[in-house]
Amino acid sequence: MIDLENTYKTLTSRELTHEQKLMGLAKCAENALDVLNIPPRTKHFFETGAINDLFEGGAPYRPRYILPDYEKFVKQGSEFLKLSPPKTLDELIFSLMILYRHVPSITNFPVYLGSLDKMMEPYLDGHTDEEIREKLRLFLTYLDRTITDSFCHANLGPEDTRAGRLILQVEAELKNTVPNFTIKYDPAVTPDSFMEQAIQCSLDCSNPAICNHPANRAPFGDQYGVASCYNILPTQGGAYTLTRVTLTELVKEAKDEAHFLNELLPECLGLIADYMNERIRFIVEKSGFFESNFLVREGLLSKDRFLGMFGVTGLAECVNALMREQGKKYGHDPEADDLGVRIMERINTLVPQYKALYSPITGGQFLLHAQVGLDSDQGITSGVRIPIGDEPASFADHLRHSARFHHYFPAGVGDIFPIASNVHQNPAALLDVVKGAFSLGVQYMSFYSADTDLIRITGFLVKRSEMERYRKHETVLQNTTQLGAPNYDKNHLAERKVRMA
Repeated sequence: MIDLENTYKTLTSRELTHEQKLMGLAKCAENALDVLNIPPRTKHFFETGAINDLFEGGAPYRPRYILPDYEKFVKQGSEFLKLSPPKTLDELIFSLMILYRHVPSITNFPVYLGSLDKMMEPYLDGHTDEEIREKLRLFLTYLDRTITDSFCHANLGPEDTRAGRLILQVEAELKNTVPNFTIKYDPAVTPDSFMEQAIQCSLDCSNPAICNHPANRAPFGDQYGVASCYNILPTQGGAYTLTRVTLTELVKEAKDEAHFLNELLPECLGLIADYMNERIRFIVEKSGFFESNFLVREGLLSKDRFLGMFGVTGLAECVNALMREQGKKYGHDPEADDLGVRIMERINTLVPQYKALYSPITGGQFLLHAQVGLDSDQGITSGVRIPIGDEPASFADHLRHSARFHHYFPAGVGDIFPIASNVHQNPAALLDVVKGAFSLGVQYMSFYSADTDLIRITGFLVKRSEMERYRKHETVLQNTTQLGAPNYDKNHLAERKVRMA
């Protein structure tokens, strides 16, 4: 049944743009369909919040995250879009602008724009730096104004390129919300000067985040992209679906640690696997996506390079609940952190036992992902992070804690650190922090200056100024502002501990 009240509320909203209303009404129609077989026990965990499918909708008609092979597109053009392979920088930018308009995802916008520096580098000869910067200003502004959802990622590195440096220069100037950039960092490949420029840019405008390239290339080799909220996924493919276990809510049914680890956790995780397979089966066998979409026909996507993402969130509150009588806290006491490891080891043992349909790229398995949270989450800490406002006093201790948990998540995990504004004078010091953190096993980290307008919410970017407009019930261009503002307030993101002060 269509939720008529929510449909009417969307239709008559004064706070949504026309495009946002259109997408909201489409979601209402999709949720009116009942095409998935969901057992009563699964429904129970949905009702308690222990299982959450992150608004994927009642009838999936496309994969959640799509990462086309953009480099192949550049080489061959597109018959469907009537585009020849680009010969000039202008033609390349023009072709990408057209293609992005036709790349779907859960957000209805592309969540991955490719490695922009690699695609652009061959087209820069014959242009001055200023000519290129002007083209980049127009291109990046176009992306920010038309992809009005900041779950949109572009990648840089690990190689040092002229294109990469110019993109960083323009990004620092524009301070746009979209795209969300990640630089792939490999100490054996990426020179310090390039990384220091990237870190300076991040302190100026919260972009780019930094990916530990040697650690994250393990599942798919070099053929991976960072999409949406630090999702590590294969290019020419992506993720069918992402459903999470919210440990914060699941632990509320636990009698003790043994009951949680040996009964509740296996039951809930098994039901999540079954539920994701229901979604995967419908996408592959019923939706017609892989038979009809030109991205598949032209070899930019392959069904064999998609997988299911098994999300985990709220480990901190789960551990704290089980350790309450002992008075031990996650991120502070060794006993609590050891319990966190036991929980993750249990999850890491159980999840590979579940068969994932139509997922040959992972050997028929789901991959774990540290899910970043929702605007509706309250008192639920993203992934395996330490609760905001309760971070260790020592930055080094915080990073050592992160390193202990990051390796469990081949499909993406990350931490966010506000940095004192005085560090602008010494990005080399922050690069030393990155090198040390990555040597410990941290897989992904992002910074923003504590006093910048553009900040990271969970894994996406929102401007403080835009959130203020939204709070005044004004329409805002980026629909992620509507997600970021309540999350920022409810979860006290302003209280994140500022580092290197």
